[in-house]
This record gives sequence, C-alpha cells and structure tokens, in this order.
Amino acid sequence: MSQRLRNNLYAFVVVFAFWCISFSVMAADPIVTNSTSNSTVTTSTDAKSTIRTNPPSAISPSINASNSDLCMVGVSGAVQTQILGISTGQAYTDENCMRLKNAKVLYDMGMKVAAVALMCQTRSVFDAMKFAGTPCPINSPTTGEGLIGQEATAEWRLNPKKIPKKQQTANMDRGVFLEKLVSGIIGVILLAILVI
Repeated sequence: MSQRLRNNLYAFVVVFAFWCISFSVMAADPIVTNSTSNSTVTTSTDAKSTIRTNPPSAISPSINASNSDLCMVGVSGAVQTQILGISTGQAYTDENCMRLKNAKVLYDMGMKVAAVALMCQTRSVFDAMKFAGTPCPINSPTTGEGLIGQEATAEWRLNPKKIPKKQQTANMDRGVFLEKLVSGIIGVILLAILVI
C-alpha cells in the first residue's frame, strides 16, 4: 500500500468517525426543563437637585472659511468662568493665496503676461524668473508701455527701486518682545482672578 493511499484511508476514517458522532448527538432526545418563579419588587426613590449657578455658556463665533475658493483663515476662541465669559473671532486674508487665484484667472482669460507680472510682485518669483533668463515684465516710466524680454532686463537695471523687496523674517525687537510678554502675563493673571 502506498503512502498516499494510506493517508487517504486515515483521513476517511477520521471524517467517518466525526460524521457518526455528530449523527448520534443529533439523534439524542432534547432536554426539557420547566421552571416557575414569582417575584415582587417594590422600589421607592426620593431625589432632589439643586442648581446654584448657570452652566458656562461662552460660545466662540463661527467663522466659515471652509470654502476652497476663499483665501481666508478663521481664528476664534472663548473663555468662560462662573462669573464672566469672553469670546472673540476674526478672519485673516492670505495675500499670497489671493495673488495665485488672480494670476490663474488672468492666465485662463489668455492674459499670460499680466499673470506673470502679477506673480512677479513677490521677490521669490522675481528671482526665479531672473535666474531662468526670462525677466519679469515691467512698465516703462518713460513710455508708459509694458516691456518684456531684453527690454525689460534693461529697464530693471535702470530702475532697481522697482524690484520687489525681500520679505523680512519676523524678528522682534526687544521693545515689542517685552510688550507682548507683559500683556501675556497680565492676561494670565486676569484669567486666574476670574477662575478663583
């Protein structure tokens, strides 16, 4: 007898044994249990609630800036104590987002030079155009016409004051830093007084 045939025979015996056991369990009489129970429950509850203060209710204003066509960011916040509640909110406009959207609209209307001129109002785009060998368009003060290409390069050399300024990093001088520090400390002290 080969090994494969022997394995098949063992598998058949195991399956047949499980089959016989499962039929014998199904053929058994069911177990029936009858039970009766009676119970009586009596509950009495007295409850008393006393509200001494109203719940806090400072609600910060809702500023909807979820529309992807808006270049605004909403910021709001609220603080509430048992005595006083303060809430505020404001929407801030992202200038770079506005510039990008306006440039896209100009480009879509076929005004490609105007779109590039609008984008060139930032120093990073101005430098990128210069390094690429395609200078930003410029309005000539003598003729009042827009210049592109080599004429624009020559005009930029004559009028370096028209080149967009590099954006300054946000370095605070000592006076501004101390002013913000003192106002923050005063705010924390006032908040602590309100909470107490």
